Amino acid sequence: MTPIDDHPLRYALANELHARPFPSSAAPCTVVFLAIKQPVNAAGRDREQDRAHLLSLLDRHGAPHPQPGATHYSGQIGRHWLKWEQHTEFVTYTAFSQGVSDRAFNPADFEIFPPDWLADSPGQRVTSILMRVAPCPANDQINASLSEWFAAESLAAARVLDDAAVAASDFRIDPAGHMRFAVFTSEGTGRQRTGQIIQRLCEIETYKAMSMLGFARVKKLAPELGELDSRLTELMTEMTDGDAGPEELLPQLLSTSTRLETMAARCTFRFGATGAYEAIVTRRVEALREDRFEGRQTFSDFMVRRYEPAIRTVKSTETRLRALSDRAIRAGELLRTRVDVERSAQNQALLESMDRRSALALRLQHTVEGLSVVAISYYAVSLAGYLLYPLTAAGISKGTLTALITLPVVAAVWWSIRRIRKRLDTRQT
Repeated sequence: MTPIDDHPLRYALANELHARPFPSSAAPCTVVFLAIKQPVNAAGRDREQDRAHLLSLLDRHGAPHPQPGATHYSGQIGRHWLKWEQHTEFVTYTAFSQGVSDRAFNPADFEIFPPDWLADSPGQRVTSILMRVAPCPANDQINASLSEWFAAESLAAARVLDDAAVAASDFRIDPAGHMRFAVFTSEGTGRQRTGQIIQRLCEIETYKAMSMLGFARVKKLAPELGELDSRLTELMTEMTDGDAGPEELLPQLLSTSTRLETMAARCTFRFGATGAYEAIVTRRVEALREDRFEGRQTFSDFMVRRYEPAIRTVKSTETRLRALSDRAIRAGELLRTRVDVERSAQNQALLESMDRRSALALRLQHTVEGLSVVAISYYAVSLAGYLLYPLTAAGISKGTLTALITLPVVAAVWWSIRRIRKRLDTRQT
């Protein structure tokens, strides 16, 4: 039996769903996380630079290299377990170490990434995390630790994954430049469940930071967007009530529309990415399945109070920019209609002027024809008189002869000119 042909991507696509499993870790452990993004055109960056930076770190520890073209890697480097992932705009490094430092959130824990290696990074730090994972003590001890480690006004703490652990963070950058997360795992929480919590928290922070890039962008756009909004309103008012003609308004409207379209083109990717990242943050928070801990705000509460207003600002700016572009398009159409109406009026006036000129020309033609009849008749009568002079010998006077031939000659000339004109009109039609 001949086997069925497989699609060439069948196995690659199926394996992609299992390529990035949750890390496996048990408390107590320390997690160090780093996300790096190139400042310009991160989505179109040279991804080989990301790979070269990873290989530089692996070579320091004599660790094996990933497969060529790989977008993720996991392996042992020294006493740490490293997980590396390449994303659309950024790369992440997550290092797991057994045990926790005597000093909570010790900056020395981050030394797994050497300073000179960090300096050679092909991008900039988006976020970095120090995460302390420990067995869950009594609630009063957890409260004491949270009060010592975090800022009370922004602290979020919740029981997650059906009371598998208590997770906490204040989403503030500490003096060493890192975000702090604390995880207290309950008794019986397995390594996979612990790894799932760790990854979810790292993803929440990373995608939150990435989506906030959109908020930073719209803050820079706000002054220019307000200026364009006012300018467009002024142009619309001038079109309605002003005396300026289309030749004055069109260049100004074209300039405003061009600036709006340029702004929209530059922001389209960032707006789209912000929406995608915000959706991921929301899903990851929901996946924690939070329960309130000791009356403190949950991660969901924090996002509603601190994060969602920023995202709504991004979305409202995107909507406003789209609305301004539509207004500029409609203004251009109105101005084009106004130009067409004025042009139609000018064409009508031109046609009326041409009609008047044609009538004058026709009248002039008739006048010339009448004068031509008179002139030709005069010369024809003179010629006919010379031809008929011999009749004067029969007793007819010259005056009488001229009077007799004048009327027939004029009639003949008029008939001849009229016949010639009819022939010309027939040929033209």
